[in-house]
Amino acid sequence: MGEDKESRDLGVNRQAAYHYHLLDRFEAGVVLTGTEVKSAKEGMVTLRDSYAEVKNGEVWLLNAHISPYSHGNYRNHDPLRERKLLLHRTEIRRLIGKVKERGFTLVLLRLYLKRGRVKAEIALAKGKNVQDKREAIRRKEMDKEARQALRASRGKR
Repeated sequence: MGEDKESRDLGVNRQAAYHYHLLDRFEAGVVLTGTEVKSAKEGMVTLRDSYAEVKNGEVWLLNAHISPYSHGNYRNHDPLRERKLLLHRTEIRRLIGKVKERGFTLVLLRLYLKRGRVKAEIALAKGKNVQDKREAIRRKEMDKEARQALRASRGKR
């Protein structure tokens, strides 16, 4: 997604790329209460096991934990409640087809603030098997060693 000066990450799911092959990415609005927005702006968001699901032609965000607002009152929100995602109808139809037919899942990658509104980046994803995860770790370590070797060779000059 295009980054602009006015956007800021509120929460990131770093494990998503490790556990899934990420295919298509979508930007969606999130329906939140006032205390949820205030808590999210304080960085009280955990997205580790969060995912999206299509129910009755609507997309819902599940397992995204937004902690209760510290200065909230008795009407504070439930931290794990289902939250509605706002997408265009054509995007929802496309997602329904891929999720039901091909066995893909919708994974929440990050929540961010864009022009004062909370947005979610979701991805159409396919689960990785153990071998794919090992290959990703191996590739990451090789890249790290190459960068260290390059730094070392630059220092010798």
